[in-house]
Amino acid sequence: MINTKKKIALITGAGSGIGLSAAKSLVASGFLVILTGRSQEKLDKAAAQFEQGQVHALTVDVTSPHSVAALFATVHETYGRLDVLFNNAGTNVKEQPIEDQPYEDWLAVINTNLNGAYLCTQAAVRLMKQQTPMGGRIINNGSISAHTPRPYSAAYTASKHAITGLTKSTSLDGRQYNIACGQIDVGNAATDMGNKALSGRLQADFELAQEPVMPADKVGDAVAFMANQPDGTNILTLTVMATAMPFVGRG
Repeated sequence: MINTKKKIALITGAGSGIGLSAAKSLVASGFLVILTGRSQEKLDKAAAQFEQGQVHALTVDVTSPHSVAALFATVHETYGRLDVLFNNAGTNVKEQPIEDQPYEDWLAVINTNLNGAYLCTQAAVRLMKQQTPMGGRIINNGSISAHTPRPYSAAYTASKHAITGLTKSTSLDGRQYNIACGQIDVGNAATDMGNKALSGRLQADFELAQEPVMPADKVGDAVAFMANQPDGTNILTLTVMATAMPFVGRG
């Protein structure tokens, strides 16, 4: 077991984008960060951006109960505890009317965005309940779509609305174990997914329009802000977005 006085944070989907930005902000604020994702090659490239000992890269398929269980067993054996889980792994599919969407696309989104967060939350709560001192913090990556959908986004929007329910349920159930749970809702960060706004996104009137984006590192800083709240304090929901992006009413 590695003996460290640093707090331990685990990020899913940490190979790029918001996950990697959050890792950099958490490391800067004193955490040892476990980077996880499906591709070891991608994780190794991400880990190369840090100094030795600041991060630890581990592969996981968040849609697989066996893979998630193995990951958290390794975390327990290696570090003995987990202080922060950032459920960040997510995916999306082609935007199309609900009547045309293949069921396989629906499942792909729900399995990653919702079931993956559920499995990791479940494993994290089990670990946080048994560690000493007991407790920890779980942060879920929601979305502006957790409040207001885009056209043709049934699967993604449903998954993010469900994340809000998971966040609130976990926050309630975790109280007695000193486990806090909050949600960050992100709008148009400069990532592979978020940059699609620059070339145009469907608006509420079904017209295509360009939207502004914000630097992804600002999202990472917001995650670190949530993670560094003192014991006994929780940020239940936080929205961080490009100032001029359409949100209220989506237009």
